[in-house]
Amino acid sequence: MTEARTDPDLLYVGTYTESIYLVRMDRRSGELLQVGAVKAGANPSFLTIHPNGRVLYAVNELEPTGLVSAFAIKSGTAGLTRLNDQPSGGGAPCYVSVERSGRAVLVANYAGGSVALLPIEPNGALAPAHVVQHTGKGPNAERQEAPHAHCIIPDPSNRFVLAADLGADRVFVYRLDFEGRSLRHIEEGNAVMRPGAGPRHIVFHPTLPLVFVANELDSTVASLRFDAERGALSLLDARSTLPAGWTGTNYPADIHVAASGRTLYVSNRGHNSIAVFSVAESTGALALEQTVSTDGDWPRNFALDPSGRWLLVANQRSDSVVVFGRDPEDGRLTPTRQRIAIPSPVCLRFA
Repeated sequence: MTEARTDPDLLYVGTYTESIYLVRMDRRSGELLQVGAVKAGANPSFLTIHPNGRVLYAVNELEPTGLVSAFAIKSGTAGLTRLNDQPSGGGAPCYVSVERSGRAVLVANYAGGSVALLPIEPNGALAPAHVVQHTGKGPNAERQEAPHAHCIIPDPSNRFVLAADLGADRVFVYRLDFEGRSLRHIEEGNAVMRPGAGPRHIVFHPTLPLVFVANELDSTVASLRFDAERGALSLLDARSTLPAGWTGTNYPADIHVAASGRTLYVSNRGHNSIAVFSVAESTGALALEQTVSTDGDWPRNFALDPSGRWLLVANQRSDSVVVFGRDPEDGRLTPTRQRIAIPSPVCLRFA
């Protein structure tokens, strides 16, 4: 590998093994080739990359206390060198992101239901976590007996942070406090979801004041309005991620919006598909246009490549990453023959 670390054809794959895998994609054909693997500790499941492209962060999804690990990305090879790790402040950390200025890492701890902010040192290493405990529960006695934070992301202005909690049926809103290196809860900003929805992952629309939430427990995608002045959410609508009449067990996982803002995608575990929604240009209203088999079992995370021509899916239980062609106009997906075997893949991140 000779290109610079910003090579858009390189993909990092987080797994439930002890390795992060490096895969190269040919953007002309969609072909995937494994070019490396880095020992990263147990269960380096969810990954994110610093805005400067020089550091990768991975959660080590462990109980009772998880870790967040920092790795320098080597220029030229995109290899990873460990900088340090810090306790995540809770058990089973399952999501990590970097706020937009690159000064802090944000983490969701599933077990125990907390979120954390970890300041970033000048070299990309992590400082100790500031932890905020969630409260609340839902009607699903097995899955919602306590809070279970599942996602945490900054808003476009980088003033606020949103955190989806599957157990509490809420999307919590926080103010980013860089001076205090902390998250300050804005209680009146929270979105109270439909009881038993189980909010899991969140994405902002690129131009409209909307947030879309993949709900794991009731197989819906919810639309929320976001007031960027007050840091407040309000629930607007919810649509099924499944074809009409399908009644099997299903748990939506990941969610992404195309850069154009015209198409939304959600992964269905159980139905084993990607749901493709059109997004109305002026209102953001969703309509289910397509459900495409992921040609594998338990599609967890997925990613649009930087060109927008391809969508890649990590099928956790069938140990495969599968490539779909994507129509840039209507967003519809077409199966390809391109795939690669990776053990227990659960997160895809382009360099």
